[in-house]
Amino acid sequence: MVYRSLLVLLDQDDHHVARVRYAIKLAQSLDCHLVGLAPTGLLELPMLQGSSSALSELSHHAWQLMRQRTEEAVELFDRACAAAGFTSRESLVVEDGKATALIRHSHCCDLVIMSQPEPRTARYAEARAVLEEVVLASARPTLIVPYAGRFDPPRRKAMIAWDEGREAARAVADALPLLSRMEGAQLMTWRPSHRDHDPTLAARADAFSKWLLWHGVQAEVRTEVSDLPLADAMLSRAADLGVDLLVMGAYGHPRWAQRVLGGATRGILDAMTVPVLMSH
Repeated sequence: MVYRSLLVLLDQDDHHVARVRYAIKLAQSLDCHLVGLAPTGLLELPMLQGSSSALSELSHHAWQLMRQRTEEAVELFDRACAAAGFTSRESLVVEDGKATALIRHSHCCDLVIMSQPEPRTARYAEARAVLEEVVLASARPTLIVPYAGRFDPPRRKAMIAWDEGREAARAVADALPLLSRMEGAQLMTWRPSHRDHDPTLAARADAFSKWLLWHGVQAEVRTEVSDLPLADAMLSRAADLGVDLLVMGAYGHPRWAQRVLGGATRGILDAMTVPVLMSH
């Protein structure tokens, strides 16, 4: 399995430049096509009392501003690709909401690249909602770049968060084009101190590591005993190992009419320190 096409969000947020840079370097290293997707977003106007002509004028100016910002994001993307000497790319302007556009266009790519939203920014809540919706509803895996730090495409060591779930198995399969070119990986499971060691779980993890070996991935199986919240335990182990990629399933559950992230998934999105590939 190889990636042939990557999809990156073009949006003039604070991390646009870093995200585009990472996407270009990853596409170059994988020798694949890169699509820059620039959704305009949807126009949301306040309810105003007065003439319809005034509302129409406000709508027109707001829409023009949204189009302008989108076209500027595309221009920045094109300039960054040209500066890197990268030619296998295209940019798309889509008049739609960001999450909806990314989910729809993810069907025609192999991997979606987004940024971790930064809490101190003005539009954090909106960016976080978009990211969560894409992670849970996209047909393809999402590679999320942390807002803090400078990152290059993963080449050294990966950590796989393994719990035998469908989401984790899918994430590993989705990550094979990256895992197979890395120096090694660690297949990690965690258990709290009050739970006894399960030899059958260890045996099944060993069997999964042998499946990985068939795909050219050398994975060491480790179980860690920790009473930390799972997300904290995962990030602590990732820091100890010095990994440059974390692979994990994205878990969510329905709450009323909205899908809500599970605790560990939400914790990783809050505090991630390395690029994370998630699949749901």
